[in-house]
Amino acid sequence: MNLNLSKPICFFDLETTGVNITTDRIVEIAILKVYPDGKEESKRWLVNPEMPIPKEVTAIHGISDADVADEPTFKELAKEIHNMIKDSDLGGFNSNRFDIPLLAEEMLRADVDFDMKNRLSVDVQTIFHKMEQRTLSAAYKFYCDKILEDAHTAEADTKATYEVLKAQIAKYDELENDSKFLAEFSSRKKFADFAGFIIYNKKGEECFSFGKHKGKRVEDVLNEEPGYFGWLLNADFPLYTKKVLTAIKLRTFNNKLN
Repeated sequence: MNLNLSKPICFFDLETTGVNITTDRIVEIAILKVYPDGKEESKRWLVNPEMPIPKEVTAIHGISDADVADEPTFKELAKEIHNMIKDSDLGGFNSNRFDIPLLAEEMLRADVDFDMKNRLSVDVQTIFHKMEQRTLSAAYKFYCDKILEDAHTAEADTKATYEVLKAQIAKYDELENDSKFLAEFSSRKKFADFAGFIIYNKKGEECFSFGKHKGKRVEDVLNEEPGYFGWLLNADFPLYTKKVLTAIKLRTFNNKLN
């Protein structure tokens, strides 16, 4: 079965130095690009994270400092990776909450502009959790009746994720074979940024989701407390969150001029 796609979709998986979106780095990335006609293209990169990989993390994905010592940095790979995904929607397993936000941080650190405005994201884990509540290995066994060999390697996890999604569509009548439907079904709360610091209210307005201004409109806070914007930019928030805040600030400024 081919996915019903209006544009290519890139399934991808990251192995990293840890789980902190702001401070951790990519050590491996695998991408499986699926075209509307069913054609597939795959690529894998090992990445020098320019920081030590903790031993407890190496124990999970098997990638050590020695494995990546002579590999290119993400900044050196960023344009090549971006060229592969720039025309595509994105898919992954827990990708909405981890892989996409971390990829965005790495892209922005490499001075490559990245956003999700004109693309969809299909999170296979969310579909799975809504339907069955399991891990990727269990999902692979449940939907595909296969054992996931080499779990926690980006290439194996990426291929398994793609196969699980196709099996989910075949199994559940309520799942439409359509990227837009799958993206909406696999989404959680509507965030303006990836990390969830800025959410949309019922009117579609950006609001803070944390701190003393939780629930307040971002535009109102930036107008009433201008210094808060400077504090946010200098604090330890993800680069993409800062990008979104800056865009709101500029929009508010332009609205005043008009």
